[in-house]
Amino acid sequence: MDLLQHGVDRGVIALWLGHESAETTQMYLHADLAMKEKALAKTTPVNARPGRFRPDDQLLAFLRVYSRRIMPSHKPLQPGFSNTCR
Repeated sequence: MDLLQHGVDRGVIALWLGHESAETTQMYLHADLAMKEKALAKTTPVNARPGRFRPDDQLLAFLRVYSRRIMPSHKPLQPGFSNTCR
């Protein structure tokens, strides 16, 4: 993990470990929270406000209608309730 955090390519790590491919190595390389935050910080669009996405009412209404079409037997989600299926 230290190698990955210091910028060593996954393919190089796979070769050093004697793995046939980088895919084999992937199961051993788990990004920690700091790495994820660093990666997300690099993806912020130039003209976008930083922060959490808040969907507007129009998008939420669309998603409710769409979810009823693909899951007609499930009860519609209501604000403040769990999203887990019953």
